[in-house]
Amino acid sequence: MGHEGQPWESAVTRRSLIVRAVSGGVALTALGACGGGGAATTKTDAPPLKTRKGGMLRIGVSGGGAQDTLDAHKGTTDADYARITQLYDRLAEYDRDNKLRLALAEELTPSKGATSWTVRLRDGVTFHDGKPLTADDVIYSLQRITDPKDPKNAAASLTLVDLKGMRKLDDRTVRIPMTGPMVDFPDQMTRLTAAIVPRGYDPKHPIGTGPFKFESISPGQQSVFTKNPSYWRDGGAHVDGVTIINFADDTARVDALLGGQVEAITNLPAAQISAIAANRALQVLNSKTGAWQPFTMRVDKAPFDDVRVRQAFRLIVDRPQMVKQVLSGNGTVGNDLYARNDPAYASDLPQRAQDLAQAKSLLAKAGHAGLTVELVTAPVFQGAVEGAQVFAQQAKGAGVDVKIRKLDSATFYGPNYLKWAFSQDFWYSNYYLVQAAQATMPGAAYNETHWSDPRWTKLVQEARGEIDDARRKELLHEAQQIEYDQGGYIVWSFSNQIDATSAKVTGFETSANGIPLTDYGFRGVQFVA
Repeated sequence: MGHEGQPWESAVTRRSLIVRAVSGGVALTALGACGGGGAATTKTDAPPLKTRKGGMLRIGVSGGGAQDTLDAHKGTTDADYARITQLYDRLAEYDRDNKLRLALAEELTPSKGATSWTVRLRDGVTFHDGKPLTADDVIYSLQRITDPKDPKNAAASLTLVDLKGMRKLDDRTVRIPMTGPMVDFPDQMTRLTAAIVPRGYDPKHPIGTGPFKFESISPGQQSVFTKNPSYWRDGGAHVDGVTIINFADDTARVDALLGGQVEAITNLPAAQISAIAANRALQVLNSKTGAWQPFTMRVDKAPFDDVRVRQAFRLIVDRPQMVKQVLSGNGTVGNDLYARNDPAYASDLPQRAQDLAQAKSLLAKAGHAGLTVELVTAPVFQGAVEGAQVFAQQAKGAGVDVKIRKLDSATFYGPNYLKWAFSQDFWYSNYYLVQAAQATMPGAAYNETHWSDPRWTKLVQEARGEIDDARRKELLHEAQQIEYDQGGYIVWSFSNQIDATSAKVTGFETSANGIPLTDYGFRGVQFVA
C-alpha cells in the first residue's frame, strides 16, 4: 500500500553518505533547504504570484472509510497518510528528489560498523501542547512502534534496535544500540509511520510536532486541522488550517475540484489530464516517481505456490500496453523489481516482455492449463481497477480466465487485506532495504505475497550490516535476482503521480517520492491574492 518514504549534496547518493559516515565516524547533519523536484508540471512555470496569508485549504483525497485513523504509527490508506503528515514529524525524511535529509534530528551519528546510532535532536522543537521534544520522546516512540503486544506498521523495520539498551545521554541526545550492524537506520526512520510522539501519547487526542494541530475527524468523511503557530520549521504554515475530505469515487473527487468544493485533489485519473490541463482555473501536477502498483501473488497459496504459475503470470503482461492504456502513458515500464531509485537497483536484468506461448507452456507443465483465478481489486490508486481489467483481457491470450472482484477501498484494506491470493496494491518510492523491511522480510507488516526465501533473507540481512558500497550492491543484486526469478510481485510499471489543483492556490511542487500533492506538504501552500 502507499505505504511508505535532508538535503545532502546532490552529487552524492544517500547510501554512500551513510557509509562514509559509518566508515569515518562522521555525523550526518542537516544542510540547507530542499532541492528541486522530480518532473515538470503539465503547465509551464509562471511568474511568481501575489499571495496572501491565511485561509482554509480544502483537500480531496482518495479512499478512506470507517477505519480512518489519526494514530501516528498505524496509517494504512492514502487518507491516513495525508492526516499523519500534518500532525507529526520524523527524525529524517525524503526531500522531493527522493534524497535523505534530517528532520527532527539535528545529527544522526553511527558508531564504527553501525552497531549503534546516536540521535541529536534539534533545539527548540515543541509539541502541540507546548512541551519540548526530548530524548525521552524518541525512546518512547520507538518502544511504542515495536511493542510486542501491539506492533505497529514500522516494527519490522526496527527489529535490529536493542530497545532495552537505548540510553538518554542528555535531554536532546539518545544512543540507540543495535543487535547487529544497521547502516539503513536513517532510511528506516523516514517512514511516514515512524513519527516521533510525546510520552503518554493518546491517538484519540493526537499531539505531535507537525505544522498543523488536530481539530476534528468524521471517519470516512473529513478531518480538520488548524495551524500550529509554534512550528519549528522557518515560516511555519501559510494557511490557517486544512480540511481533508475523503472521496471513495474518482468522479466525485474530480467533480469537487471542478465545482470549487476543494482546492486540490490527489490521484487525478490519467484520462482526465487533458481536460483539467485545458481549464484555466485548474492545474495538473504530474511527477515522475519511483512509485509502483503491483499485482500481488501469494507464494504460499495455490495456484501461486508453484513458481511456474508466477512466472507465467509475469509473462502474460504486456507492460507497454498497460502503461499506455491504464496510465495514458504517464509511467515507465517495470521489470518485476521495486526500488528503481536505489543505486543498487538491478537495472541490468533482462526486461521481461509478454510471451503468451511460454506462459501457456508453464501453466500446462504446472497442471493449470485453462486456469481460472479471482483478482481482487479496488480504487486504491489511479488506474487500479482499469489495470485489473486490462490484465484480465491480456490473460485470455494464455487461456487464463480472470474473474475480477471489485471492492471499495475500506473493505479492501479491512480484515482480509494481506489474505487475498491474487490482488493489487500501491507503494510510494522506497530504497530496497526500506521496502524489504516493509513488505518482503519475514514478519514484515505488509508481506502481501507471503514471500519467504531463506537465501534471499540471508542476503538482505547481510546487506543491512554491510558498510562497503560495492559489496552491499553485490548482495542486493543477488537478492533481486532471486525475486526476479521467483518472487510474488508483478511490477508492471513505475507510475507518475498525477494530482490536480485550483489556480487559486500556489506552492504545490512535483516530487519523485510518489506521495501525492508534494508529499502532503500543505504547509507550503498559499492562496493567490
